[in-house]
Amino acid sequence: MIMDSWKHSDINVDSLWMIPEREKSGKHKNVYHGNFIPQIPNQLIRRYTKPGDTVLELFSGSGTTLFECESLARDYIGFDINDSIIDYVNQQMADCTAINYAVRNVDVTDHTEFASSLEEWMTLHHKPCVDFMIAHPPYLDIVKFTDDQRDLSNIDDTEEFLKKITLAVSNGFEYLKKNGYFAIVAGDVYKKSEVIPLAFLIMNAIRLTLKVKMKGVIVKNIEGNRGKLGARNIWKYRALNSDYFLFKHEYIFVFKKL
Repeated sequence: MIMDSWKHSDINVDSLWMIPEREKSGKHKNVYHGNFIPQIPNQLIRRYTKPGDTVLELFSGSGTTLFECESLARDYIGFDINDSIIDYVNQQMADCTAINYAVRNVDVTDHTEFASSLEEWMTLHHKPCVDFMIAHPPYLDIVKFTDDQRDLSNIDDTEEFLKKITLAVSNGFEYLKKNGYFAIVAGDVYKKSEVIPLAFLIMNAIRLTLKVKMKGVIVKNIEGNRGKLGARNIWKYRALNSDYFLFKHEYIFVFKKL
């Protein structure tokens, strides 16, 4: 356990995480736009779970959290609606026998579909609940990952986006153990010449909807954003020539279920 050797632990308890570059070891590859930073699930999983626990991920993407679960001996169930990226992740995990895991094509905003798939997996592996939940949802109308109407990245209305995100988190929350933790990783967006504080809108919607305690608001910064890599001068010029600031951060909101 962490507290047995807390003086030597590298668990980051600060509210500002400065990450110099994305972890690239093992199965981690930067093959997907908006790729999760492996250091984030690694830190959260090690702090809030123990080996053998189950991690639920609402938007599994290219498998970053799953790969960390494999390394850390945590079971994993993840959902996405992009068949091509699910196939990619399953190919990467073809040699895995160390943990119980699954990545399924499920609309996480559909309660019936969500519950049926999750309960089937939990029954198969004798899981009474999930121990930790994590979500790194797509940004509002920034990068469209698929043409699927269920894809939240196709929503351009903020209120509709918040409604869908809240539905997804609520569906997972139902299966999270009592006093369990979950984390939402989100950033803000710039639309129609205005900053939309999307991350805080998501955080507030969750606080108003679910019985939770807010345990952490972490600001994460990573250098070398792929979209701006090698073009810092032009981005600085554009910002100075206008009236906006460059996004270099995301927020990690940590909640505890009551």
